[in-house]
Formats: sequence, C-alpha cells, structure tokens
Amino acid sequence: MKIALVGYGKMGHMLESTALSLGDEVVATIDVFAPDASVKVSAGDGAAVARAVKESGAEGVIEFTHPSSVMENIRALVPLGLPLVVGTTGWTDCEKEVAELAAKTGGTVMHSANFSIGVNLFYKIVEEASRLVSNFDEYDSAVWEMHHNQKADSPSGTALDIARRVMAGNPRKTSMVTDAFHSRPSPEQLHVSSTRCGHVPGTHTVFFDSAADTIELTHTARSRQGFASGAVHALENLKRMLDSGELSSGALYSMSDVFPGMF
Repeated sequence: MKIALVGYGKMGHMLESTALSLGDEVVATIDVFAPDASVKVSAGDGAAVARAVKESGAEGVIEFTHPSSVMENIRALVPLGLPLVVGTTGWTDCEKEVAELAAKTGGTVMHSANFSIGVNLFYKIVEEASRLVSNFDEYDSAVWEMHHNQKADSPSGTALDIARRVMAGNPRKTSMVTDAFHSRPSPEQLHVSSTRCGHVPGTHTVFFDSAADTIELTHTARSRQGFASGAVHALENLKRMLDSGELSSGALYSMSDVFPGMF
C-alpha cells in the first residue's frame, strides 16, 4: 500500500519504519519542521498538505501532528477521498463536524485516541471491572495518567477514553472532572488526573478504592511502537474493508469498526 505520512516527528519516523517492515511503501513524509521530511509545508497550510498527498500518489494517509493543526489537516485531506487515519488527539469536540464533512465529500476517516492493541484490550478490561465493582457501593473510582513532557494535551485522549469506560460500567459515576479539586468531590464525580514528566511513552491507571483495599489496573507502554503498528494495521484494514464493501466511504470510523469482533 502506498502511504503518505502527515507529521514526521518521532512518531512519523516510527510509522515509516513500521510501514516499511510490513511491506508498505511510504510515498510522502510531510511536516512543518522536520528537516528530513520529503515535503515541507507552512504551519496551518492545509491546502499544501492536501496537494502534497495528492501529488504523491498515496492510497491512504496517516495523520500524526499536533492538536493545533489537526483540524486544518482533516478539513483539507478528507475531500481527497483517500482513507485517512488520524492519530492526533485533542479534537473530540469536532467529531460531529468531521463526520458531516466525510458524508458531504465522500471521504473516510478513522480515528482513535490510542492505536495500541494493548490499550484497546485494556479499555474492555476496565469497563468490565467497573461493571463488577459498581455492585459494591463502598468502592470509589479514579483515573490517573502520565506522559512525556512534550505531550501537548492534558488529559490525554486515552485517559478520557478510559474514563468513559469506567463511567459506562458504573452508572453511579455521571460526571468527569479533569481539573484540580478545590472542595470535597461528590460521589458521582470521576477524577481524571494527569502528570507530564520526562520521556514516559504513556502509563494509565484505574483505581477502585475502598476502606478495606485498593484494586489497581495499569497499562504501561514501553515505547511508541505499539501505537505505530496499530495505526498502520488500522489503515491497511480500513482500505481493505472499503475495497471489499465491508465499510462504506463517507463516514467516521473507530477501532471497533476496522478490527471487528476484537474491540
């Protein structure tokens, strides 16, 4: 498969090596700053990004850039009609707009806060654990996450997705709080806290705590390799399923759509 990479930082380089190891061809690497990118573009110039992708002959696109530029890139890339996988987080409030743009232009977008297979398995484990714990009123819940100090958004999209799974499993938790508390939290509030330090690829912990004991569920990423592998496989599956008619163009998809039966 011929792939264009929008974003060629550390993640983009890992995506390239992963794609090549899986037998794909990277036909363009597009970035604002990376000196070794095949195409340099100005910040915010979505038209230049789309033009570079179109001229590359790519059959699919993976976008891993920055929350400040992701929507401009999506708006420019979706009308090309190529399968687009977006790994940048921080734009969930714009999902409705993206779905409407895909339906209007016939483009196809697949996104996830985290492409790691392990993290997506962790989502299911957390939701089931939360459902079990919800039978016992004495247990409270919380979510904590830690990432490297270069990460732009906080909490991470992964932490927010984990929190949604906790809330889905436990109907007593109806409100998510991502800021510091300045008064006693109410029982229906789920606290999601974040730490940014050093070079940590990503650690996420869910706490179920009572006066008697604490249950902790933790996912620890050792490197970005899991994210890169999942994203490339997601694009390959998305294109294959579009070609076979299993999925239709003009829609916004998730991991559960391109890995049916797994997540």
